[in-house]
Amino acid sequence: MSYFPEVEKINYEGPETKNMFAFRHYNAEEEVMGKKMKDHLRFAIAYWHTMTQDGSDPFGDPINQRTWFGKTPMETAKNRVEAFFEICQKLGAEYFCFHDVDIAPQGDSLQEFYDNLDEITDLIKEKMDQTGIKLLWNTANMFSHPRFTNGAASTNNADVFAYAAAQIKKGLDLSKKLGGENYVFWGGREGYESLLNTNMGFEQDNIARMFKMAIAYGEKIGHKPQFLLEPKPKEPTKHQYDFDAATAMAFIQKYGLEGDFKLNLEANHATLAGHTFEHELNVARQYDALGSMDANQGDVLLGWDTDEFPTNIFDTTLAMYEVLENGGIAPGGINFDAKVRRSSFEMEDLLLAHIAGMDTYARGLKAAAKLKEEHFFDDIKEKRYATFNEGIGKKIVDNEVNLESLTEYALAHDDVQLESSHLEYIKNCLNDYLV
Repeated sequence: MSYFPEVEKINYEGPETKNMFAFRHYNAEEEVMGKKMKDHLRFAIAYWHTMTQDGSDPFGDPINQRTWFGKTPMETAKNRVEAFFEICQKLGAEYFCFHDVDIAPQGDSLQEFYDNLDEITDLIKEKMDQTGIKLLWNTANMFSHPRFTNGAASTNNADVFAYAAAQIKKGLDLSKKLGGENYVFWGGREGYESLLNTNMGFEQDNIARMFKMAIAYGEKIGHKPQFLLEPKPKEPTKHQYDFDAATAMAFIQKYGLEGDFKLNLEANHATLAGHTFEHELNVARQYDALGSMDANQGDVLLGWDTDEFPTNIFDTTLAMYEVLENGGIAPGGINFDAKVRRSSFEMEDLLLAHIAGMDTYARGLKAAAKLKEEHFFDDIKEKRYATFNEGIGKKIVDNEVNLESLTEYALAHDDVQLESSHLEYIKNCLNDYLV
């Protein structure tokens, strides 16, 4: 059965095409800086927003038209697998991601949840073997169920901590079964509402304990995916322990997790933290911790996690520049943690939205490659810091000075001359690379 019978495989047709179901800029086999476009981008489709998001919001009922619902939750789950892999194949996406609760109903007990997961992942593995589509990463949803009201690893209840550990164990078992290249921890409720009743240090110690158990279990079963920590500043918890890239890296370093953990960074989470996406990617690079990316965007007029499909070329260009500076993003990838707008409720909108996102990142990649090949940013920065290449500046960099010698120099050279950054001119020139 086809869930999209009127849509053929989506191919590249160039920017002049009027075909809605064609790529205008994403040409998977096109070489950019010596590597195929698909290998730079490593696109992954998010199971949750694609298959389970229903179009509802705090003010409106579900609206999305979906044809995969069956008579039972398990029948629906099986139909979703069929539809999902059809979407991936028609888009030419080679990777996917999922939370455990996305793919299988939780049932009435943990054991029933395990059994459902086993049955559905058997079907998923069949589809993976048939299509060659791979698992970029999976994770455990430890934030939706009421048991996680006060967190999972950061909970005040030891039974909840144990339940979360059981979900992670199963998640790693499934990762091994499906050949997952990464495993993500997103602490949706790992934070606190008030310090009046919170032992912050104890809660963070427990989160680290859970992470170290995961590392140990992966080693025990002979499966060592790249572990990823995904920062987010708020929603749903007022004070998230993984606020942004810098905060997450401080946690990783405090608990000695540098050799095992990198970051999975999301554009919309960056803006919620008051940063740009390229800022968060750059921070991760400074720590050699840029692991993977969730591709979406927020709405500057709305103060929450809108998870829109990325269509802003300026943002994707600067994001892809960071990826190129990083030497690539493998074994991570670019996962479309994005959902169609409430008004885009037809089945075909799932394909059209992904086409838009893939085209936008392709344009960002090509612009970023040109910026890198022409040394646009390198030349600007080299000129800006030129005073540190000779004289007293070079002595500072070479650690050949101290406060006394710098004071002596400053007394003799106190007529400091600055140069304008010409930032507006730089931004104007940058625009030329985007068209």
